[in-house]
Amino acid sequence: MTITDQQPLGSPFSAVTTAKDIVTGRDLSGMTAVVTGGYSGLGLETTRALTAAGARVIVPARRPHVARAAHQDVEGCEVIPMDLADLGSVRSAAARISDRLDRIDLLMAVAGVMATPERRVGPGWEGQLTANHFGHFTLTCELYPLLAAAGGARVVVNSSAGHALTGIRWHDPHFRSGYDKWLAYGQSKTANALFAVHLDALGHNDGVQAFALHPGRIITGLQREMTLQEQIDRGWVDEHGNVVGAGFKTASQGAATGLWAATSPLLDGRGGLYLEDCDVARVSAPGRPMDDGGVRTYAIDPDEAARLWDLSLAATGAKPITR
Repeated sequence: MTITDQQPLGSPFSAVTTAKDIVTGRDLSGMTAVVTGGYSGLGLETTRALTAAGARVIVPARRPHVARAAHQDVEGCEVIPMDLADLGSVRSAAARISDRLDRIDLLMAVAGVMATPERRVGPGWEGQLTANHFGHFTLTCELYPLLAAAGGARVVVNSSAGHALTGIRWHDPHFRSGYDKWLAYGQSKTANALFAVHLDALGHNDGVQAFALHPGRIITGLQREMTLQEQIDRGWVDEHGNVVGAGFKTASQGAATGLWAATSPLLDGRGGLYLEDCDVARVSAPGRPMDDGGVRTYAIDPDEAARLWDLSLAATGAKPITR
């Protein structure tokens, strides 16, 4: 993947496409997917669409009882416990998945947190970087043999337009010099995008492709740690919590780009790209408003991606992936 590849392909889908639109007419029978966060918001829509198309779905969940309740009417779905902010829990979940499966065709990293109060986890790591990036990084490395065994697997990572807030803060990734919840969120979303870039490079010989994406502006449980007043002040909702912001998607529309990334033949051999609105995103110039869309160059830079990979390996002790 190069910067010149980062331009729209002319997809037949768009910002208003729904999850159902993506999977209509697709037969995913015999395929197995792992969907983090697959029991609420975009993740639940993703799980429902995949199972409706015939796929078997494993949902690692921090609240397994809630996940099982959400999937009472969903056939072909299995829930296992996992907390992305606890790498011991991630490894345990990966071991359980590995005991059950001999291949994984799709790994959908949908779970995430946003703009949380300062939290220190593990050895004092910043919580958003841990849950959004280190947890998914570790899970993917642990499950990589199953992805390689599929001979054409795809890994789809939910990033966000929030990556435009900041690149990786190499001098202080854990905000030890002072916490800013939005910069911490933005850094974690840049990390998601860079993770897909380097994973795709490493997975090339095994047929493993990786993509990152912006799902769009959607009000889901992701905003659970923001006050109603914060959301009102940003123009997202009214005083009753009703969405009033322009350009907001439904959860089904928000899940569509990830499902397109997972299934579209247009993306065969085109891994490492950043997607939005069911197409490849254009490169966004520095200083452009975040909500104008596109991807910043630092979030798809191969050298930055390799540097973050090395930092993540050293931090998490995850199993290395070799070309």
